[in-house]
Amino acid sequence: MADFNTLDGVNVAGKRVLLRADLNVPMKDGVVGDTTRIERTVPGLIELADAGAKLVVITHFGRPKGARVPEMSLKPVAEALAKQLGRPVKFADDCIGEAAASVVNSLENGEIALLENLRYHAEEEKNDPAFVTELAKLGDVYVNDAFSCAHRAHASTEGLARALPAYAGRLMQAELEALGNALEAPKHPVMAIVGGAKISTKLDLLGNLVAKVDQLVIGGGMANTFLAAKGVNVGKSLCEHDLLETAREIFTKAEAANCEIVLPVDGLVAKEFAANAPHDVSDINDVASDGMILDAGPETIKDLNKRLESCETLVWNGPLGAFEITPFDTATVSVAQHAAALTKAGKLLSVAGGGDTVAALRHADSDQAFSYVSTAGGAFLEWLEGKTLPGVAALRAK
Repeated sequence: MADFNTLDGVNVAGKRVLLRADLNVPMKDGVVGDTTRIERTVPGLIELADAGAKLVVITHFGRPKGARVPEMSLKPVAEALAKQLGRPVKFADDCIGEAAASVVNSLENGEIALLENLRYHAEEEKNDPAFVTELAKLGDVYVNDAFSCAHRAHASTEGLARALPAYAGRLMQAELEALGNALEAPKHPVMAIVGGAKISTKLDLLGNLVAKVDQLVIGGGMANTFLAAKGVNVGKSLCEHDLLETAREIFTKAEAANCEIVLPVDGLVAKEFAANAPHDVSDINDVASDGMILDAGPETIKDLNKRLESCETLVWNGPLGAFEITPFDTATVSVAQHAAALTKAGKLLSVAGGGDTVAALRHADSDQAFSYVSTAGGAFLEWLEGKTLPGVAALRAK
């Protein structure tokens, strides 16, 4: 984290701290359904409030496209945040102008306010300089604690970092440190597990990873495309036959980078995509013409778990099979639990992220044991792809 401004040693007492959070939480009928993002934000807020900051929290919610959509108001989120904090949260019904200034100016040291949805103003997503100026009037210091939004150059993620003294919040810092340890300066050998349905959505990711890891494990539906590129008959399995040449190019890049691509050696093969569908364990070279590979098989699981034991670092994105339906969750669960056990034993640094990945690790009851699980989605993927994230770049130590 030496490249980024952190809150270490920063005196925030009596200062208006404008903190960008990601409180874009699931909501139905005005009630927050999942408070995970709020819970993860709370410790950083308490640290700043207890240090005497006048804390002003800003966030987006949904896609109102510059209109005041009542069901996308953050007022219910303010109530949920107050409950998680165990202390009051003032609410302003706008994020700029007199309504916002009045609430911000009323704050005493240690008090917290949440401002209304940033995206009620179209200028937020346009990173409009005038809108940045209006937001900046409300703070003395800017803190970005929303890594999940850092891949967008919006007013509240990039513009404000240029307008005020800017720092990474504790969540942002933890994310950057975890990703840095996993890919920028990792302990080798490094294994990456990349799964999911299609390679077409992960071409940049694969291209970046082959240059950084020692072993690239490919699972899920996308493994079928790589198997087919090697001449394996994958039957009726999900396969992007139009991308076989692309898969071969990735093989070539991996070989040049001394990265081993690891594919399934066997699979659970069924004739229909359904929970508990009749299935057989098949050698990967003996898949029936009417069969579908829905999960990695026992020999593949054994091989991956053995490989993990000789690794120092694991980066994981995407399940190894159709983990949503039994028994085709077997490989994902087994390998996740083995990685979790190695992590607990201090033998492995494990970092995972992406929507399906988080769900899969929770399904395997392994997410809490990994070194770090990112809920950032798009930002996590763009980081893995080697792209510059505007919200992170703006925090670089000047």
